[in-house]
Amino acid sequence: MAIDLKKHYPFTGHTLDLDGISYHYLDEGAGEPVVMVHGNPSWSFYYRNLVLALRDRYRCIVPDHIGCGFSDKPGDDRYDYTLSRRVDDLERLIDHLQLTGKITLVLHDWGGMIGMAYASRHPERIGRLVLLNTAAFHLPKEKKFPLGLKICRETALGTLLVRGFNAFSVGASIVGCKKNPMSAELQLAYRSPYNSWQNRIATLRFVQDIPLAPGDRNYELVSEVAAGLYRFYQLPIAIFWGELDFVFDTTFLNEWIRRFPKAEVHRYPDGGHYILEDMKEEVVPLIAKFLKETD
Repeated sequence: MAIDLKKHYPFTGHTLDLDGISYHYLDEGAGEPVVMVHGNPSWSFYYRNLVLALRDRYRCIVPDHIGCGFSDKPGDDRYDYTLSRRVDDLERLIDHLQLTGKITLVLHDWGGMIGMAYASRHPERIGRLVLLNTAAFHLPKEKKFPLGLKICRETALGTLLVRGFNAFSVGASIVGCKKNPMSAELQLAYRSPYNSWQNRIATLRFVQDIPLAPGDRNYELVSEVAAGLYRFYQLPIAIFWGELDFVFDTTFLNEWIRRFPKAEVHRYPDGGHYILEDMKEEVVPLIAKFLKETD
């Protein structure tokens, strides 16, 4: 099946040169900046409906991480696929765009860790948070690291499955929406950037970069970000959570609520990991309402 991306993704992208590597991003609308940070194995496509809903009132900035979406997908010899580098990239983009006013962060999956690590560097720049099945702290004590991620993270079989057969992106497009499963066309759109062994490098490196124990690369960075979350306690915060997410389940949601007890929380017991896709008819208008009420 051929996929007409323009039909679903009617935007003109922009690029920032990161030392010879092309970093793609959307810059739609005008007004207060809303920076949307995606996770793995999605890309800026995940936020398309939210951008369309907000761009008449806000400036929507949506990067594709290096290795994802329309950004370049260099080998390890040209790019360090690690959390700290992702944060550097986001910081360079925001500095390049010279955004004025407080930034609203909309964060999903790995975007939570990347976005909140940026926020921890610049807490004075952050005005609001919207959290979508994500984390900015270590694996909760009650949560066992999923076997599927363990295989991808630690074994040669995992490398073959992810880079050879696109298992991570294919699997996410199938199980990421629970109540409203994606059409075959939408599944292809989500998978489209990851169409070869080389172009699947980021989907594997993200999983391999998950820090689980002291000594793992970026473990201390996650600890530092988690320890500083209290600085955002008083901000307007809205949480939208698909409870059938097999990774970011209710143990993660409970940890967010413990840290941010004043947050506006919307739980979807029949929603999946891609909550903005699965429950878009409900979630997109609620995010727009939250932003309008907290302007």
